[in-house]
Amino acid sequence: MKPIRLFFGIIKVPLDFLLTIAAFYVALKLRTIPSLLPSIQTPFDITTLPNSSAFFYFTLKSAALLVAVFAVNQMYILKTYRALSRELAKLLFVIFSWMMVIIAYYFVVRTFPFSRLVLVYATILTALFLSIYRIIIHYIRQALFRRGIGQYRVAVIGDGAFAKDFTKKIQKHLDYKFIGYILEKEQHDGEKYLGTLENLEKIIHIFQIEQIIQASEMSGRGPEILAICRQNHVKYSFVPSLLEVQKTNIEISTVRGIPVIELKPTPLDSWGKILKRICDIIGSIFGLIIATPIIILAAIAIKLDSSGPIFFTKLDNGNPVLRVGQFGKTFKFYKLRTMYPNTHQLRYDKLAEHNIRKDSPLVKIKNDPRITHVGKFLRRFSIDELPQLWNVLIGNMSLVGPRPHFPEEVAKYTASEKFVLEVKPGLTGISQTSGRSDLDFKEEIRLDTYYIQNWSLDLDIKILFKTIFIVLRGYKE
Repeated sequence: MKPIRLFFGIIKVPLDFLLTIAAFYVALKLRTIPSLLPSIQTPFDITTLPNSSAFFYFTLKSAALLVAVFAVNQMYILKTYRALSRELAKLLFVIFSWMMVIIAYYFVVRTFPFSRLVLVYATILTALFLSIYRIIIHYIRQALFRRGIGQYRVAVIGDGAFAKDFTKKIQKHLDYKFIGYILEKEQHDGEKYLGTLENLEKIIHIFQIEQIIQASEMSGRGPEILAICRQNHVKYSFVPSLLEVQKTNIEISTVRGIPVIELKPTPLDSWGKILKRICDIIGSIFGLIIATPIIILAAIAIKLDSSGPIFFTKLDNGNPVLRVGQFGKTFKFYKLRTMYPNTHQLRYDKLAEHNIRKDSPLVKIKNDPRITHVGKFLRRFSIDELPQLWNVLIGNMSLVGPRPHFPEEVAKYTASEKFVLEVKPGLTGISQTSGRSDLDFKEEIRLDTYYIQNWSLDLDIKILFKTIFIVLRGYKE
């Protein structure tokens, strides 16, 4: 999901909370004005007001309750196609329901902390404040989308009557910027014709397509189209009843009344992505605090054991050590040095015949002579991996995810294997805890694919706990 879309979704939570508190304080101020509503407003005794501390905590609890009620009623779904009129209507209904819950609670306990008219004013003001800022956000978002900021560049597969009718609706929808059609057969005079399915990958790169919507049957080529989209990290959607598809990780939306199903590669989208990042930040900070003394001791041991740098950050030719991250982007990788300096390239020439993983893109040297004495100990207890907590903190990696590999290894991946680049690589992962480097590469890909498609916070926690037990037990290469 584009950052601008995440921003417009996330910002609603703190604004709802803060503006609700503001509404209560403005309501309290209005209640003290005698001439505001003389027909219904009785004389106000200032002594009946709660003290400032009690009123503050009441507003905090009320605002938190409203945010929770909004969440339950799916008011924070990170989608931008909901019509403003529908959003405002739902907003008013939920606010009314929220206030009814508060009133019902005080009716049951048969006490009331202060003036009921304050609650009436607060309800009206909350609805007013939240409606106004949502209207402002709506028009700011529209203005940005009209300038192409936050829009998805969309190509539609098909050019039949239905596809063209669907495209007209797409062009009226600010979420999308329609780029053109992709057809099964070549057509030179078509309107906004981009090319055929045979050139789908090339079309994606040339026209910078970010989403493919299939709006017609393509002779059973749906799986092929899906594979290409996943390989190139392009969103894939289709109109229902056109394809037989898996029923996991799908999201149904509508475009001007026409239902569209998006095949989501992972639940790690929208709030899942945000939750995982929050956990990564907290976990990496906590981990670095614990790991720093261990890293310092390991650094001293490395320098005493062999000459060379403490960290493995540069290749034999002086270039920085890179690993491949999410969407195929490379990043600087931090790891304690466990091998003698300037021996990395030996894995591809002098030691290549000792590679026990020749059937995969990866290299694993049996009884690797490049590893130092201290390096063997560091590897056994995965201490050499601890600096990667910094990669997690700055956002290149996650605590849990697929193993990060070298660019030259990823270059040998097949199209389907590149699906594991859909998420950030992990300090640990389901494949790392299921056999480490002894695991067959195809099995590693299968496990990582399962993790991506079935991600949950519970699964991450289980993997992290399993990792701790494996590390404490030690791993013998």
